[in-house]
Amino acid sequence: MKLAENLYVYEWTNYFENNCNSYFIGGAVGALVDPGLSAHLPDLLRRMSRDGIGKEDIKIVVNTHSHPDHYEASALFDGSRVKIALSEIEMDFMKGPGAYLYGLFGLKAPDVDVNLPLKEGELQLGAETFQVSIVPGHSPGSIGLYWPAKKVLFSGDVIFQMNVGRSDFPGGDSKLLRESILSLSRLDVEYLLPGHMGMVTGRSNVKKNFDRVIEEIFPYL
Repeated sequence: MKLAENLYVYEWTNYFENNCNSYFIGGAVGALVDPGLSAHLPDLLRRMSRDGIGKEDIKIVVNTHSHPDHYEASALFDGSRVKIALSEIEMDFMKGPGAYLYGLFGLKAPDVDVNLPLKEGELQLGAETFQVSIVPGHSPGSIGLYWPAKKVLFSGDVIFQMNVGRSDFPGGDSKLLRESILSLSRLDVEYLLPGHMGMVTGRSNVKKNFDRVIEEIFPYL
């Protein structure tokens, strides 16, 4: 579904199966944010094709973190043709507890050719400038990807619509999760695009969402 110019949203709405929301940044960027589980990639590509987007249009795969429901399908992209991005911290995490987590879900850790390691700071994709924030708590190297020109925040599993990501998986930390959410709340955001549940649109609604999470969810973290 087209949300705005060069911005497409593919929400995961089957609550009986675990997978994530995916997003595509079009134009000269050609970035797929969080491809999800391998088993569901064909369905995602079919949905994208209805918007005129083919697999060949995907130049970059940006992973907000390495949990299976966001990251596993990255292994299905050819690293010689596609840039595959993950934070350096999360890359290290996948050498230990991150890979172990796959076994808890009956999966094998994927062999992904991560050829675009991410650090905190500015990230140039095509002609667009993005800001990478390292936001641990749900996983050690989770990122928030902010697109200043569109005031879009891809928040992964750090913050959702009126909820937050779990902090009880290996590598999770509720204190760090609170700090990460507070950090993201300072951004000027018109579109909050989380890894699960619905989108939050409009600056005032995004602010209300952060405020309510801080007031109502933080005491339980």
